[in-house]
Amino acid sequence: MSSDVVISVHGLGKTYAMYERPHHRLLELIWGAQDGRWRRTHDALREVSFEVRRGETVGIVGQNGSGKSTLLEILCGTLTPSVGAIEVCGRVAALLELGAGFNPEFSGRENVFLNGTVLGLTREEVASRFEAIVAFADIGDFIDQPVRTYSSGMFVRLAFAVAISVDPDILIVDEALSVGDEAFQRKCFARIEQLRERGATILFVSHSAGTVVDLCDRALWLDRGELLADGPAREVVAQYQRFVHAPEDRRQKLRMMAKAGGVGFDGVLPSKPELRSLGKCGGADEECAAPVEPELIDAFDATLVAPATVVYENLGARILEPRIETFEGRRVNLLVSRRRYVYRYSVEFDATATGVRFGMMLRTVTGGEVGGAASCLPSEAIPVVERGSRIDVSFEFDCALLPGTYFLNAGVLAQSKDGEQYLDRRIDTLMFRVLPLARSIATGMVDLAIRPSWRSSAESDHS
Repeated sequence: MSSDVVISVHGLGKTYAMYERPHHRLLELIWGAQDGRWRRTHDALREVSFEVRRGETVGIVGQNGSGKSTLLEILCGTLTPSVGAIEVCGRVAALLELGAGFNPEFSGRENVFLNGTVLGLTREEVASRFEAIVAFADIGDFIDQPVRTYSSGMFVRLAFAVAISVDPDILIVDEALSVGDEAFQRKCFARIEQLRERGATILFVSHSAGTVVDLCDRALWLDRGELLADGPAREVVAQYQRFVHAPEDRRQKLRMMAKAGGVGFDGVLPSKPELRSLGKCGGADEECAAPVEPELIDAFDATLVAPATVVYENLGARILEPRIETFEGRRVNLLVSRRRYVYRYSVEFDATATGVRFGMMLRTVTGGEVGGAASCLPSEAIPVVERGSRIDVSFEFDCALLPGTYFLNAGVLAQSKDGEQYLDRRIDTLMFRVLPLARSIATGMVDLAIRPSWRSSAESDHS
């Protein structure tokens, strides 16, 4: 196996024996296996082969029962394959189904030490990381309560905090993050981004098409235990979604085309917003949200706080008081689509700076960049800002976003001997939510103010 390949799977298969009656298992032990008489078999995986290179983020998609969880359990070593070869290089941390690796009668504290040891840490290493684990999980005094008393959200917080605490070479996540709220999901995805930057390999199972497209470089599509497609995430997810939403009489043909390696489906791939609209509701995919009253009022919710702001090293400037305001000056973080707002922050300079510019970037729960802007072109930057100065920055913007939860970045740039660099930068410094409109035909993430029309030969135009 190449030194750059961390997961190598060749001809992998997993077969389960299925018995009609419990005593048939005993008869088989006595008389020997006789397929078809006392048992039948089910192939959860068949002839699956692929490789994953160091630093890749790979999504795995497929319908329920396609073999995704079985594959991940084999990769984690908790399940033995029936046939085939598998090699995994590096420390693996996994977040599979809720309850895996945790004793429900133990407290959260006891389970942290238990699970950390299972993941390869010594007791001393777990102890040294314990405070960071508890801080990330943010479950308060429940850390000393039995895990059986936890909600599903509290459980996944603690499980994910333990999994990432080992600084894994390979992180495997099986849909578990869908349990948390948007703030915690963003916190988790930010941590996943940090692991990726460090060179970790990520395997990610999700039913949310938009999440796979945003997060993953590559995707695998499993169906009935077979690997049908392996390629760029957007292309594979497009094939999978076209298959899922195709009539039953076309599915077998589409399946054969995918397995043969062709794009098929007329060669047309949907855009990211189209993929999101086919995914599960949540984050920026809030199409399933219940309509609210047409007369929406933007407001401020003090509980809507960014869970984990990443702060760059201060190099002579400090970003202060990031906020969104209406044009009347009211601070808001519950926004109404199709209205205009102002994103503001102040910058205090602790040292004289030259060639100064400011910036903003808006991101989704999964970290995808929706859009942003700089205050000006590099040639139009502020020539000199003296030490002790304070500059108030504002960016007016149209809220052309569809319902969901989003995050804002802030940054201040200046010239150095090596070129332009950040004097201060805040990632996910502000969290806000866009309220759903009761009467909106828009889908995806951005409202393009589309005005549809149609007409038949026997009617006048409709619009």
